[in-house]
Amino acid sequence: MSDQSPQKGVPGILRPFKQYLETNKFGKGDQIVYYGVPGTCTPFIELLAFAVRGLGLEQVYVPYFKEEQAKRIIFVEGVGMQISPDHMVLIPGAQVIMGGLAMPNVPVNVGDAKRMLARHKDSSVIGICFMSMFEKASWINEISFDLLIDATIDPVRVSEQTRKLSEHSKYLISSYDRINKKEGE
Repeated sequence: MSDQSPQKGVPGILRPFKQYLETNKFGKGDQIVYYGVPGTCTPFIELLAFAVRGLGLEQVYVPYFKEEQAKRIIFVEGVGMQISPDHMVLIPGAQVIMGGLAMPNVPVNVGDAKRMLARHKDSSVIGICFMSMFEKASWINEISFDLLIDATIDPVRVSEQTRKLSEHSKYLISSYDRINKKEGE
């Protein structure tokens, strides 16, 4: 796998994913199956699915590697892509393995991933992770990815109460307090 030029932000994750599918002639009716940790990976899967919604793909979510729980991913107007309750039969053209599966304390391991991949030998294998998770968990040594997108979230800035009250707001609060005090006397 060649290392391309660095990408930035959310488009740096979505564009190479979409480009890979387009370049490899994925289109109407082809099934893309996303494997991930419920809750943690789901928003990223929905984001990836949204980026390729115009390709006419059948998109499917599988929690962990529990293929019997496969669910269709659908577009909801005004919301975006959502996991539906519709059960799906899997015939993946591409399997997307999310990096959350390789994190510590997740109830799956690389052996589970390899068994799942062996069931669908003819499909492409795409890995999407953050902060070198596949490398840290040594999955990169065990799985041959056709495409690997490894994003970095660094730095993460956290702020509390970044908004200061304007003089006008302070005046209104002070006036409100005076009025309420007079009424309560």
